[in-house]
Amino acid sequence: MRAIGLMSGTSMDGVDAAWIQTDGHRIEGFGQGHFTPYRAEERSVLVAAQGLWPGTGNALGATAEIVERRHLAAVRALPTADVVGFHGQTLAHDPVGRRTHQLGDGAALAAKLAMPVVWDFRSADMQAGGEGAPLAPFFHHALARWAGMQEPVAFLNLGGVGNVTWVDPRIPQPESPGALLAFDTGPANALLDDFMQERTGVPQDLSGAQASRGALWHRAHPVFDDPYFDVLPPKSLDRNGFREVSKAAREMETRDGAAFLTAFTIHAVRRARAHLPSPPARWLVCGGGRHNATMMAWLDTSLDGVVDPVEAVGLDGDMLEAQAFAYLAVRVLKGLATSAPGTTGCAAPVCGGRISGQISG
Repeated sequence: MRAIGLMSGTSMDGVDAAWIQTDGHRIEGFGQGHFTPYRAEERSVLVAAQGLWPGTGNALGATAEIVERRHLAAVRALPTADVVGFHGQTLAHDPVGRRTHQLGDGAALAAKLAMPVVWDFRSADMQAGGEGAPLAPFFHHALARWAGMQEPVAFLNLGGVGNVTWVDPRIPQPESPGALLAFDTGPANALLDDFMQERTGVPQDLSGAQASRGALWHRAHPVFDDPYFDVLPPKSLDRNGFREVSKAAREMETRDGAAFLTAFTIHAVRRARAHLPSPPARWLVCGGGRHNATMMAWLDTSLDGVVDPVEAVGLDGDMLEAQAFAYLAVRVLKGLATSAPGTTGCAAPVCGGRISGQISG
């Protein structure tokens, strides 16, 4: 099947749309990708809506209109497909309370596109006792097998929130015991981007320039002992977690705060290693963090094994999460699992996602 996946992540910079061909097991081809950016005023609306739950009030209506309009434009920028995988915009995530909020009406999107849309990927997993995230690990498993890997590898996504997927590609089915372990490591770019927006008006530390000049003695700060790091996976985070880390950074000079937040991201990944079944031979980094030269350099000196951007094995790190939801959409249409105990902590493998629109054939 030809599938388009959509992703607007916690960085809220825009919508990634990616086209792939898959049978829900193997990846048979990668197609075009397209990025539809949010304008500054649109991103401000999305940022203001963070933490809101359904029924909160009028603010959600304006936010939903922006999300729908930009996702619609992103799909229309790509060649036609058989199905769309629509993640929506995460506004709040509370795995302890068994609730999550991804803003976006997949049924409305399906009607406007006149094609089937798979959406609401997290709810069924949470109803089965899972964390509802991360959801890309099944795709990471397919990627490792597509790349012909023969030993365990880690996919490290450094988006707004960091997450890691440990993959054993020798096990053919992603839902099989031992094939996958995945969890959120801690903050990645979200806290750093917010800090830089506040200090400089630019929502990122371009190539890590500020962090590279900052002091690192702050790594002795008490927040580096956060109890989250000792919690056994699977586990997941809300974008606005680790508020004490943000608070500590705001008391520092800009370059020191950037170094502090970058070092905290690296520390979170280092702490995650203790939970992995075995040391990965390779760390493949995706998400915006791989564009941060300082973050990548510090990762390389902090982790055992080779650290590379996913482009090193022929993948597109900017489109990988969008591709994941294209892949998951096809799995949902075929009734295949999209999460498992090792990825979200659900009681048994779950096929999550609602289908809206007419399925051809």
